Amino acid sequence: MIPAQLRMARCALRLGVRDLAAMAHVTPATITRFENERGGLNSATVEKLKSTLTEAGIIFLDEGAITPGGAGVRLRSIEKE
Repeated sequence: MIPAQLRMARCALRLGVRDLAAMAHVTPATITRFENERGGLNSATVEKLKSTLTEAGIIFLDEGAITPGGAGVRLRSIEKE
């Protein structure tokens, strides 16, 4: 996950920094520092954020054949019952 993906995911879910921090059990400063590219995060923290966002409905798209314009995110489709 790159900082831009974290920003996009929060925006798609309409989550504030504090909201995501509470959900992922990290500090708001950790999220802000990563999003502003002022420092990297250890792999455990990145995985914690990524799994929290995935559970909330985000699908992470890596740069490649499917997303030639770069890495991104999208919302998981909600199936009607």
